[in-house]
Amino acid sequence: QVQLVESGGGSVQAGGSLRLSCAASGLTFSSHAMGWFRQAPGKEREFVAEVNWSGTFTYYKDSVKGRFTISRDNAKNTAYLQMNSLKPEDTAVYYCAAASRSLLRLGSKPDYWGQGTQVTVSS
Repeated sequence: QVQLVESGGGSVQAGGSLRLSCAASGLTFSSHAMGWFRQAPGKEREFVAEVNWSGTFTYYKDSVKGRFTISRDNAKNTAYLQMNSLKPEDTAVYYCAAASRSLLRLGSKPDYWGQGTQVTVSS
């Protein structure tokens, strides 16, 4: 079965950095767009970033542009989210997602979800 396993979450002070990883198995990784979403307490899950199947195109939520970088390594079946200059408002559970079409930024529903990893940014 398909598994997306996130890692790399944790607690950091404002201005710090974290790198999230999403290890995929059970799917043809190189045929799927990969995305990161987040959900803060009391809020709906929101799109953060997306990378197409080849890594050629990336898309970001406006508030993370210039601070977050999404990437992928198809040889390792792994997607990444490098988060720099973190802010308290970035605190959330971050979810990895896979989609057969690179339309996550437009609200398209992913085919698969990871279980999530907590990111906490203190001021």
